[in-house]
Amino acid sequence: MIIAVDGPSGSGKSSTARGVANRLGLRYLDTGATYRAVTWSAVERGLDLDDTAAVAQRARELVLEISTDPDDQFVIADGTDITAAIREPRISEVVSKIATNLDVRKELIRRQRAIIDKAQTDGGIVVEGRDIATVVATDAELKVLLTADQEARMARRGAELAAGSVTAAELRDQIVRRDADDSTVSEFQVASDGAVTIDSTDLTLEEVVDVISRLATETVPRSQEL
Repeated sequence: MIIAVDGPSGSGKSSTARGVANRLGLRYLDTGATYRAVTWSAVERGLDLDDTAAVAQRARELVLEISTDPDDQFVIADGTDITAAIREPRISEVVSKIATNLDVRKELIRRQRAIIDKAQTDGGIVVEGRDIATVVATDAELKVLLTADQEARMARRGAELAAGSVTAAELRDQIVRRDADDSTVSEFQVASDGAVTIDSTDLTLEEVVDVISRLATETVPRSQEL
C-alpha cells in the first residue's frame, strides 16, 4: 500500500513516516530530500537559483540515488554522499527557490513516482512531503495531513538541528517563510479529499505513529480489493 503523509515544516512528518514504515515493514521516501539534493547541486555549481531554466536542466541531469530504507537513509548526488550536506542552513535557506520551480517539480515528481512504483513490489511505502496526497500519489490508500501549532513546530525543528547551528531568526525563517513560499505551488495546510487530519501538537511521536499504523491496518490496499 501507499501511505501519504503531508504537512507543514516541523510537523514531524519525517520522524513519523519513518516510524510508521518501520512499524509496518514498508519502504520510506522523504520527497523533500530530492528538492534539497537539487538545491545542493545548483549551489555547488554556482547557478543563479532565479534562472529557472538552468536549475530545471540541472534537475534533469542530476544522477540521484536516495534510500528508501527507513533505517539507513542516504542521498547521493552525482556520486557524492550529501546526506548531511542537504540539511545545512545554507541549503534550507534557499530550497524554496527550487521547490517553487515548476519545471523542477515536474522532474522530481516523475522521479518520486518511479520510486513509489518500484516500492510497491516490496509491499508498499510511506511517502512524506507537501503534496503527496494531492499530486504525487493521489491513489494512496491512506492519506494523512499532519499538523501542529507553530511553536511546537519550531521547537521540533530546533531539536533536530545541532545546538547553536541556527539562530532563532533562522529557525523561524525555516518554518514560517518556507511554508509561505511553498504554499504558492502546493496546498498542504488543508486536508485533501479523503485525508485524515492529525494534530500532533500535544502528542508524542510514538502516539502519532500508533494512530497512523492503526489506520493503515484498517485500510485494505486496492490490490486486495480487486
